[in-house]
Amino acid sequence: FVIFLIPCFVIGTDVVFSCQNADDFVGASSPGDIVIGGLFAVHSEMLHPEEEPIKPVIQNCAGFEIQVFLQTLAMIHTIETINNSSLLSGVTLGYEIYDTCAEVTKAMASALRFLSKFNSSEDAVEFKCNYSDYIPRVKAVTGASYSEVSMAVSRLLALQLIPQVSPASSAEILSDKIRFPSFFRTIPSDFHQTRAMTHLICESGWNWVGVIATDDDNGRFALESFGVQAMVNNVCIAFKEMLPAYLSDSTFHTKVDHAIEKIVKETGVNVIVVFMRQFHVLKLFKKAIERNVNKIWIASDNWSAAVKISTIPNIRQLGTVVGFGFKSGDISSFQEFLRNLHEKPTENNKFLREYIMLLSVCAHLEYHDFQTCIANQSQDDLLENDGSKPQFWRDDFLNANIEPGFIHSTILAVYAIAHAIKRQCKDRDCKDPSAFTPWELLEELKKVIVIDDDKEVKFDSNGDMSTSYDVLLWKEIDGHMEITTMAEYDAEKGGFIFVDEEKKKDFLALKKVQSTCSQHCRPGQVKKVTESPHTCCYECVYCPENHYSNQTDMDYCYRCNNKTYWAPINSTMCYRKTIYFLAWTDWFAIFLLLLSAFGVVLVLSICVIFTKNLDTPVVKASGGLTVCYIILFSHFLIFLSTVFFIDVPTEFKCKTRQALFGISFTLCISCILIKSLKILLAFSFDPKLQNFLKCMYKPIPTVVTCTGIQVIICTFWLIFRTPFVNQNFSIPRAIILECNEGSIVAFGIMLGYIAALAFVCFIFAFKGRKLPENYNEAKFITFGMLIYFIAWIVFIPVYATTFGKYLPAVEIIVVLISNYGILCCTFLPKCYIIIYKQETNTKSAFLKMIYTYSSKSAGSVAVSQVSLDSKSSSLQATITDSCKTENNSVNGNCHFQVPGQPLIKGKDLPKIAARTMVRKRVSSI
Repeated sequence: FVIFLIPCFVIGTDVVFSCQNADDFVGASSPGDIVIGGLFAVHSEMLHPEEEPIKPVIQNCAGFEIQVFLQTLAMIHTIETINNSSLLSGVTLGYEIYDTCAEVTKAMASALRFLSKFNSSEDAVEFKCNYSDYIPRVKAVTGASYSEVSMAVSRLLALQLIPQVSPASSAEILSDKIRFPSFFRTIPSDFHQTRAMTHLICESGWNWVGVIATDDDNGRFALESFGVQAMVNNVCIAFKEMLPAYLSDSTFHTKVDHAIEKIVKETGVNVIVVFMRQFHVLKLFKKAIERNVNKIWIASDNWSAAVKISTIPNIRQLGTVVGFGFKSGDISSFQEFLRNLHEKPTENNKFLREYIMLLSVCAHLEYHDFQTCIANQSQDDLLENDGSKPQFWRDDFLNANIEPGFIHSTILAVYAIAHAIKRQCKDRDCKDPSAFTPWELLEELKKVIVIDDDKEVKFDSNGDMSTSYDVLLWKEIDGHMEITTMAEYDAEKGGFIFVDEEKKKDFLALKKVQSTCSQHCRPGQVKKVTESPHTCCYECVYCPENHYSNQTDMDYCYRCNNKTYWAPINSTMCYRKTIYFLAWTDWFAIFLLLLSAFGVVLVLSICVIFTKNLDTPVVKASGGLTVCYIILFSHFLIFLSTVFFIDVPTEFKCKTRQALFGISFTLCISCILIKSLKILLAFSFDPKLQNFLKCMYKPIPTVVTCTGIQVIICTFWLIFRTPFVNQNFSIPRAIILECNEGSIVAFGIMLGYIAALAFVCFIFAFKGRKLPENYNEAKFITFGMLIYFIAWIVFIPVYATTFGKYLPAVEIIVVLISNYGILCCTFLPKCYIIIYKQETNTKSAFLKMIYTYSSKSAGSVAVSQVSLDSKSSSLQATITDSCKTENNSVNGNCHFQVPGQPLIKGKDLPKIAARTMVRKRVSSI
């Protein structure tokens, strides 16, 4: 193996801070059966020589850090407490504490000493391929103060797997057990801290922040972690400023000025997140006070509880400081330890000795100046004043500068190591330093459970202890800036637990400060990304129709996900669409119903009139009471069908209304068609037409067949493409409840079939339009059919272009027009004769009218063969060509005789034909 000697670089002679041998390098020590190492940045910087060339000499340090000094005292106090307890059963703990001066170089030198072989007179570090049996100088290490230092030291300690438990290094990368297998910490990682910060920012309504960090591993990793969390929570970083890690950097003050200038320039950024060490923050804030900067400052755990910063003169001018500190516990015994600290010996504690000297040098100053004086004294300055000042002690100063979170985590670190040692020493004599190796202790440390404030805490798989954060608020009380605990942040659940209602009001007061790139988009609006690279910079635009947003700063509008809802422009919610249909209470529906009701009354009145005048010629000429009843009943059903077009559509209504109308109207037209055939047959003189009409005139089969075809059409329609209730969404803010006919083709076939029957009826009626006046029903039937055709021809384009709740009204109107037209044309003229022209409603009057009509018709008709039929006798005569005149009329000089009848002269033939025709027509009617 190879032995490395660890020299002590000589920096002076015969002085308290000189290093003549390796033991002079130790800041504080105490012997014990098991020694624990400690690494703390008691000084903030290491002095660098100005002369050339630079030699490999470890220099003295400057900037005494009271808070870190207190952590070394917490470690000492905890070890003494354990030694005075029964925890380790007679095994005593010793310690060796080194000052890293916040420098990786000096920390590495200390770590090398930790690695040196136990009881080696030359502090030699042996190089081996296997350190399983190697016994180093210490069994475990507490520290370091800063993540950058811990990363370097942990890589060295990992060579021998010496456990390292840090009470302050929070960089997220240290959770990587592959790179840092022996590293543990009694605090959460920066992952939880940066997540807590972004939660605080989001809860306060901010999304436009600036970040300032130190340009070292700790600052860069914290910035990276915060950037990830900010992006996840839609928080934008307006600017990032990196300050040199060392105050001795020549560009430090220039970059501080540049950072302050950036803060002042970015007027929209009112929240600044700061990941820096305390002495960096001190310099930054002093410059910010000079420039009258007033912002919300979010403090990292490094400086959130720093009393030396909170006591800066005019600190209130900076605005509000809110930060995250490690969860504190009961430190009353440590506070008692500090009150008796002046009685402790200083031989083995150079830090305490230096502190006492600093008290003497700065005793004449006020509190803050006194603190500044201590921080600004270098070890070289104290060497010059050594012994020239009387000793001085201030009982309150150390207690006033306690940062409870760091003290508590330091105590936890020592106790965790002690409990691991206890587990290791169950079956071993641990008074012998070679009883176990550090790597064996490491395995026990992973399983350790420590009781903290009656709660069990332990290390997770990443070596982190899942403790919570205190949310600290710097609040001015009685003219002094106090660091108060506003809330607790649960790192596991990710929520804030407020101490009391008063603290919650303090938190709500933070929300009054605006720090956004753009104004918040109100509910009803949505963010529209602009050309800015930041997602937090946007314009607010209204949600379009049928979309809404119900929260502030929404990235997109929700769509009303149901067709039954709608939303206007700039809406915060969806509204249920108004349902429209032709209701009973609608004035137009009432008007149409009154028309239908009047039609029903009219039908009943006609029925009564015809029943009372049953035996009159007019009623008989109308086809008899049975046919009239059937026609009137069909008219009644047609009027009744209009009721099914009104009010809320249902499946039953949709199926019933068209079928009822179609079948009823077909029945009506079929009966009228029979009447037209009968009238035409009765008054037709054309023998060919007579024969055709006789074949066609089959009243009952014709009516049943015509109506049956329509029944079949409607049945197939209802079975295969039945009408149904439909919700029409064509109107943006309304739902039209309507009947969908199911099949436009079936609907068209039904109407077309009615139209075809009506057209046939119209043709037959038109041919009989010149019949006698009292018998001229064909003329009125023709007119009724014309009304029907006009109504339905107009209906087709109107129906095709109309939508909404009044579409059923269009159908009702055309049904009423066609029904009223046929009803009135068919029955009202006859009712008029029955009521007002009773003298014409007699048999003699009818015979006289028919005789007159027949005489005119018979005299003008060219006859080649005349058949005169009666019930009792018949007359047949053949007129020879010689009896015809040139115009094909009968020659009056012709004579002919029928067997058994007297001689008939040609000039008497029209009279005889007329009398015969009267008998024929009357009997047929």
